Amino acid sequence: MIRNNIIIIGSGLGGLLSGYLLSKESLRVTVLEKRRKFGGCLQTFKRDKYIFDTGMHYIGSLEPGQPLYNYWKYFGLTGKLNLLQMDPDGFDRISFGYKETSGIIQEFPLAQGFDNFRDRLLPYFPGAESALTSYTKKLDEIAHSHPLYNLELPSTNSTEHYSSIKAFDFLNDLASGIRDIPLPRPPEFPGQALPSKGGEYPASRIQDPGSGISLSNVLAGNNFLYAGNPATTPLSQFGLINHSFISSAWRLAGGSQQIANILVEGIRVQGGEVVAKKKVISIGQTGERFTIETADGDRFEAAQIVSDIHPAVTLHLLDGIPVQKAYRERITSLENTISVFTVYLGLKPDTFPFLNHNVYHHISSSVWTDAGSRIPDNRRPMQFLFMTPPEKDQGPFANTAVVMTPMLFEEVREWEKSDAGAREKSYFVFKARKAKQLLDQVYRKFPDLKESVATIDISTPLTWRDYTGTPEGSMYGIVKDATHPQKTIILPTTKIPGLFFTGQSVNLHGALGVTIGAVMTCGEMLGMTHVMENIKRAL
Repeated sequence: MIRNNIIIIGSGLGGLLSGYLLSKESLRVTVLEKRRKFGGCLQTFKRDKYIFDTGMHYIGSLEPGQPLYNYWKYFGLTGKLNLLQMDPDGFDRISFGYKETSGIIQEFPLAQGFDNFRDRLLPYFPGAESALTSYTKKLDEIAHSHPLYNLELPSTNSTEHYSSIKAFDFLNDLASGIRDIPLPRPPEFPGQALPSKGGEYPASRIQDPGSGISLSNVLAGNNFLYAGNPATTPLSQFGLINHSFISSAWRLAGGSQQIANILVEGIRVQGGEVVAKKKVISIGQTGERFTIETADGDRFEAAQIVSDIHPAVTLHLLDGIPVQKAYRERITSLENTISVFTVYLGLKPDTFPFLNHNVYHHISSSVWTDAGSRIPDNRRPMQFLFMTPPEKDQGPFANTAVVMTPMLFEEVREWEKSDAGAREKSYFVFKARKAKQLLDQVYRKFPDLKESVATIDISTPLTWRDYTGTPEGSMYGIVKDATHPQKTIILPTTKIPGLFFTGQSVNLHGALGVTIGAVMTCGEMLGMTHVMENIKRAL
C-alpha cells in the first residue's frame, strides 16, 4: 500500500495544474495516468514523420498582464513555452459558401484587440459600428463579472446573471436591423430547414442553407470552440471564451505536449510523483482515508482525491462509498457536448502555405455546431475547422493540416463495444467514406491542398472516447445550459468529503477555463484566499 496525502486521477491540464499547485504547498501528491503518455488532450502523437496535437490547438489571453499569462506565470509555464502569436488582423476567419463554377466563398476576419476586432468587420457590415461597439463592451462586462478571470476572490453574493441568458438570443438581438449579406443556395440542398439536435429548438430560427449571412452568424461562426447550441449555450460561456481570444490568440509551436512536460517536471521537482500506465479501476474508503486500486493490481491510500476525469465516470468508480441518490442522478443525467470527426493530413514539403489563422467554414448560414448535426449518411458535412499547426521553427509552408467537423456518437454507435485496434472492417469503410465527404468540401475551399497531401489519418467519436475517457467522446464535457444554469454547474467539491473534481466540466473548458477550475479546486482544499495570494505574489 502506497500512502499519500493526495491522489490525482488523470494527467490532463486540470490534473497537472492541481498537482503542481498542491505539491508546491509541500503536500505529498501522486498523479495517476492510465495511458503511457501524460497530458490528456495536451498530448501530441506521431504518424509517420508527422506530429499532431490531440486537443489543444490554440489559446487566448497570453500577453503579459492578461489572465492566462498571470496564472501560468505562477505555474512556471510563462517564458518556457514555444509560442507563435496568430495573425492580429484575423486569428480566426469565418468562411461561408461553396466553390463551384458559379459559387462563392465569403470570409470574415475575427481580429485581436477589441478596437481592431470592430474595425476589421465594419467594411462587411457598414451599419454595424454601434452594434460591434456594444458587442465588445458586453464581452468586457462579462469578463469583469467573473472575479477569478481577473485574479480576484469570488464574491459570496455575486450572481451569475450571464449564465441564464442564451448567447443565441443575445446575438440575434444585437444584429437585428443590420443588413444580411446574401449567400446563394448550393444546388444539392433542398429548401427545408435543418433539424436541431433532439428537435428541441425551432430550426426555422437557426436559418437554412441559402439564407443571408448575418452579423450574428459571423460572431458565432467559431462556436466549434465551445460546441455551441442555440438552445443552451450561456452568454457567460460565449463571452469569456471570445473575450480571451480577442484579447490575444496564440499557437503552441511544436505542439501542446510541451505544457504537460513542463508541469510534470515541476511536480517532480517539488517532491510529487506522476505515474503512467496506472488506470484506476476502483475508489474505496477505509475510515477517513481513500483506497485506490489500479488495473495492474497496485493499491494507493490517500486522505484526499482530486479527479481530473469526467464526474460521471468518477462516481462510477466508487466502491462501497455511499453517495446521495439525488446527487448521483443529477451528475449522471447531465448531457455531454457533441463529439468530433477529425482528419489529420501530412503534407508534402514546400507545397501548401502555412496559414497563421484558423478557418471555420460553413456550407450554409446555419453556424451552430450542436444544431442541425443529424445529417443523413449520404450528406456532406455542414461545417469544418481547418488549421495548419506551426512547427518549432515555422517557415512559409505548412508541414501538417488538421480538419475537424462535429459528429454525433450515434454515427458510430454500432461499433461502441469494440476496442481500439480490433474494430470491424465496416468501421474503417465508414471512416474512409466520411473522410472523403469531408475532404471533398475542404478541397472546394482550398483547391491546391489535394495535391499536397502525403498521408491521411482519421479519428472518430470512438477514438476520442477511448483516448480521453469522456462519455461518447464528448469534446468539452458536460453541457452548460442557460435554461438550467444551476443544474449544469459542476462544483469542485462533491457530496463525498475529501473527493474533489477538476477539469473541463468544472468552471469552463479550454486552457483558461481549466486553469481557473484547477485554482478553484485547490482553493477549496487549501483556502481560496491563501491560493490567490500566492498566485498574485508570483506576478
